[in-house]
This record gives sequence, C-alpha cells and structure tokens, in this order.
Amino acid sequence: MVLYIKNMVCQRCIMAVKNEAEKLGIQNAEITLGRMKIQGKEPEPPVLESLKTALRNLGFEIIDDKKSRLIERVKTLVIEKIHHNNEGEVRYNWSELIANDLNYEYNYISNLFSSVEGITIEQFIIRQKIEKVKELLFYDELTLSEIAYRMGYSSDAYLSNQFKKITGMTPGQFRKLLDKNRNAIDLL
Repeated sequence: MVLYIKNMVCQRCIMAVKNEAEKLGIQNAEITLGRMKIQGKEPEPPVLESLKTALRNLGFEIIDDKKSRLIERVKTLVIEKIHHNNEGEVRYNWSELIANDLNYEYNYISNLFSSVEGITIEQFIIRQKIEKVKELLFYDELTLSEIAYRMGYSSDAYLSNQFKKITGMTPGQFRKLLDKNRNAIDLL
C-alpha cells in the first residue's frame, strides 16, 4: 500500500510522519518525501483515519486523487533537486527530468500544474531556487557568483535580476537586512 502525503519538504517531515505512523502501530513503513509505502498487511480503516487526522494536525495531508498526487510529485521532485541536492550545482532540463520521472508528457503535467496551482512549473522552480538562494545568503559562506553557479544561473547578474523580481530587493540588500537583524552573542 502506498500513501501520498502533501507538504512533506524535508527530513524533519519524514521523521514527523514516521513518528505518527509508529504511534499508531504502523512499523513496516518506508517513508520518503511525499510518500509512505506500507509493507505487508494494510492497516485497518480506523488506523488509517487516525493517521489522516494526526498528519492533518501536523500540516500534512494524504492525497487521494491521481491529479493531486501528480502535482505533489512534481513539487517533491523540484524541492529534492533544489533544496536537498548533494551533487553541487542545480542544472537540469526540468521538462525532461519531470516527464521522465513521472512517466507523463510534460505538456500534460505542465497544463495540469498551472490549472491547479495558478502558477507555472517554471515559476514554482524559480521560487524554490530563490528560497535556496536566501538560505545560502543567510549562511554567508559563498559569494554571489558561487551561489549563481551552484543554482544553475548563467551569471550573478541574471540571479540578481531574478532575485529582485521575486523579493523586491537585490541579494546585497537582502544580506544587509540580515546583518541588521542579527545580534552579537555578547549582547544576548
């Protein structure tokens, strides 16, 4: 049995879902971002209802219909590739990657995503990349050029333009804003 779970975006989400499943006696579950595969005997309907309720209380949702599962798989794939990428840079032919991973024509997936989410897959990817850029700027370990390269931008100027279009400020302004909000340890 496979359950598809909406709003799982990180390792903590996996841990939270695993904890709730174990509390309900579901020990034989393989849990990954957006998915719980239960091995062996399926849980009884009351247990599944309790799981749905527990997950809903944590901000997750079990997805029942095929189209919603498809959209969630697109989101999970993008989030994995951008936020949990251990390969270095984020350079993909997104349409090919998504179509191959989901085994559907990209045009179908793209139209479905846009009609349900109200934004294109490309816009979703850009928003996720900008969130990752914010995180990298916050840690202040990389230059803007290094961040641009890692995130698959052709130049730091292109990244800066896209960052400003999404956030309303340049990466430099964002860094300065972060510096103003931070307190020295000895002042805490």
